[in-house]
Amino acid sequence: MTKAGSKGGNLRDKLDGNELDLSLSDLNEVPVKELAALPKATILDLSCNKLTTLPSDFCGLTHLVKLDLSKNKLQQLPADFGRLVNLQHLDLLNNRLITLPVSFAQLKSLKWLDLKDNPLDPVLAKVAGDCLDEKQCKQCANKVLQHMKAVQADQEREKQRRLEVEREAEKKREAKQRAKEAQEREVRKREKAEEKERRRKEYDALKASKREQERKPKKETNQAPKSKSGSRPRKPPPRKHTRSWAVLKLLLLLLVCVAGGLVVCRVTELQQQPLCTSVNAIYDNAVRGLRSYHILQWVLQTDPQQ
Repeated sequence: MTKAGSKGGNLRDKLDGNELDLSLSDLNEVPVKELAALPKATILDLSCNKLTTLPSDFCGLTHLVKLDLSKNKLQQLPADFGRLVNLQHLDLLNNRLITLPVSFAQLKSLKWLDLKDNPLDPVLAKVAGDCLDEKQCKQCANKVLQHMKAVQADQEREKQRRLEVEREAEKKREAKQRAKEAQEREVRKREKAEEKERRRKEYDALKASKREQERKPKKETNQAPKSKSGSRPRKPPPRKHTRSWAVLKLLLLLLVCVAGGLVVCRVTELQQQPLCTSVNAIYDNAVRGLRSYHILQWVLQTDPQQ
């Protein structure tokens, strides 16, 4: 890689007034730092070298007024090329340029431009036209600047349109998010209301159950005096009546058993048994007692009659 300082000594040695000629120097890259140290060099000739690109810091050489980059191999210019706001004369003859950066529209001081022998975009080539004399080159500069300003305006409008679309999309997303949040709040509110209603019903049911339990003892207390006032008998008397009937039934059963046993002991062959002998003796004594009682009663009844 060859730089200007390796052929012909220091750049200052090549400076002639405000002109610096680095043409035919077999350069593969531009010595930007050395050029920045020479602000007096407002006219720079870099033609007939092997430059394929310009570094981005080249656009910091804002002191340049005339620049010759013809007969190189430049495929594109830096995106910030428009920073060279003092540039009035630009020669880009015989390079490999297809388009120009949008910032080219900022070269408001540009008065002369040559874009011949570049594989330009058809639209740009038509706008640029030929540069065969001073008048055509000035027209080329004016037309290309107007064209690039239109391109810049179109791009700015497209950028604004994209920004507007993005803003609208963002608004829609925000509105959708707000609607979603509002819906979630409504759901939570409804759930809280349902939970509150459920708890209220449980509370009312519990309170009603307590009141019902408190009412039952009062009913029993109020009904107790009525049974004492001589109205309908309560359940206890029927229970006593039931007990009396049970005792009566038991006595009747006992009497039947005694009568049956007496008949067995006096009529059947079992009368000679010890048990039956005792039973028969008791029976005979009882009969004699009853007879004596009847005789005494008869005597007592006949005595007064006499």
